[in-house]
Amino acid sequence: MSKIATLNRRRLSKERGAVKKDWGGKISVALIYPNYYQVGMSNLGFQVVYGILNDNPAIISERVFLPGEEELSIYKKTGQSLFSLESQTPLPAFDLLAFSLSFENDYPNILTILDLGKIPLMSEERGEHYPLVIAGGITTFMNPEPLANFIDCFLIGEGEVILKEFFQVYVDLPLSAVNKEEALRILAERVEGVYCPSLYSVTYHENGSIASFEPSASSIPSRVKAVRQIPLKGSLRRSRVITPLTEFSDTILVELNRGCGIGCRFCAAGYVYRPPRAIEEEEIFASLKEILAKNSRIGLISPAVSDLPGIERLTTYVLKKGGEFSLSSLRADSLTKGLLENLKGSGQKTLTIAPETGSDGLRRVINKKLTTDQIIEAIVLIARTGFFHVKLYFIIGLPTETREDIKAVVALVKSIRHHLIKESKGRKRIGRIRLSINCFVPKPFTPFQWFPMDTLDSLKEKQRIIKRALSDEGGIGISFDVPKWAYIQSLLSMGDRRVGQMLLAAHRNNGDWKRTFQSSDINPDFFAYRAKDLNERLPWDFIDHGIRKSFLQKEYNLALASKESPPCPLGNCTVCGVCT
Repeated sequence: MSKIATLNRRRLSKERGAVKKDWGGKISVALIYPNYYQVGMSNLGFQVVYGILNDNPAIISERVFLPGEEELSIYKKTGQSLFSLESQTPLPAFDLLAFSLSFENDYPNILTILDLGKIPLMSEERGEHYPLVIAGGITTFMNPEPLANFIDCFLIGEGEVILKEFFQVYVDLPLSAVNKEEALRILAERVEGVYCPSLYSVTYHENGSIASFEPSASSIPSRVKAVRQIPLKGSLRRSRVITPLTEFSDTILVELNRGCGIGCRFCAAGYVYRPPRAIEEEEIFASLKEILAKNSRIGLISPAVSDLPGIERLTTYVLKKGGEFSLSSLRADSLTKGLLENLKGSGQKTLTIAPETGSDGLRRVINKKLTTDQIIEAIVLIARTGFFHVKLYFIIGLPTETREDIKAVVALVKSIRHHLIKESKGRKRIGRIRLSINCFVPKPFTPFQWFPMDTLDSLKEKQRIIKRALSDEGGIGISFDVPKWAYIQSLLSMGDRRVGQMLLAAHRNNGDWKRTFQSSDINPDFFAYRAKDLNERLPWDFIDHGIRKSFLQKEYNLALASKESPPCPLGNCTVCGVCT
């Protein structure tokens, strides 16, 4: 194992901010990101949780990642247990294994990591001497059910709140006097947001839909309330460990606000993080001052950074302090000349905008609140400001989409290219356009949760139309989603506990999903391709985000009528139910 240990020491030597603690008398937590090191360390949520855990003097938390191909072959050849980055401690030696989950397509990696760690995959097969396996993150806010057979306990909600409450109760558990089942019961009863699947039973109708979802005792909540921090206070949520070995090399990522009030009907983050919350500007400036004293590179994270009030002042401040900043996705209708000048001054070369669709009509369906004219105006402003590449996000396979909507994507891209060339006249270089074409995947707690995903054949044909139409256009690059992986994501996003059987089979089949589906007693199309009844019980209905189902149903009907609804007004509002 010396080669892996050497690799880990090399990683640690390049990091700033990694925590080193004495294990004596502390609760030990293996914080696991089910993907590679460079992916996990680029994830702000994972970094924030690492900080929260290690700020607690009663806890020592060390990181674990999915091994790369070379590491994986070594683990399999030697048969030794997967171990942590910081102290090379095997997984079975920890008190808790805590998965941070951001993407459904990482679910198969959970089973790989448990296997490599010599931990039984099924929760019911893990005896008292094994660590408690818990999980949190945005995918657990939406639908944890496909993982119900593998995870002992889900933490449904934002880490700043639920981790503190969970460990206050966990520390006081008389572990020598209670077994695992009793410990889970106490946690579920006493900690808001804790969901332990083994304490609930599910039955099904003959047609395959859910008939009942019931707790095993009256003391267990029938609905699990997702907890959140309201308001967001204190210093900015930021990267705790800085390393050059990530996509955001030597950059401190900071969260400027949480949630989005636009209400795009496909976007889960716009619903499960309601109400939208901004951090006070004074707190942002104080945090930026502290960060810039230690590091010059900052990545500003927000659902739409250009929508943030005062973003020009904030970015001007960073530049005046000698720092550099980069921004995540920008909203075309809120771009300003001042912000673009600051981006140019910071050296950012690529700007990302998400038109999502080519036509105004389909944007009304998804409630994007953005027109083609506004997109073109933004492109003109960008090109007049300076040299920038432009990355554009589109979604294909959306509800009500027609062939004309696909052709509209091509027309919009050509129009954008035309305006970039026109406004860049006289320059030696013209910015390139990079298209990211993604397949629509329905998500829980959105108005589109009742829609099926588009078929693989249809998605592939739409990709061909776009590729053929733009292949001869200079300065345009295209990357496409792989439809079969979008199908897997839909299955894991929309599935119930029975999908866990397919997940386990795929793991045993070495990731061969085709073979898995052929041998499955349950048709996966039931979850991915079936339009759901507005009144049926959905696998995730036991989670309470405060959003009324009638509100989502109304938005669903507005989508079918191609009508927009107003953005989240904040304050004294009763529209969706969250603020009541």
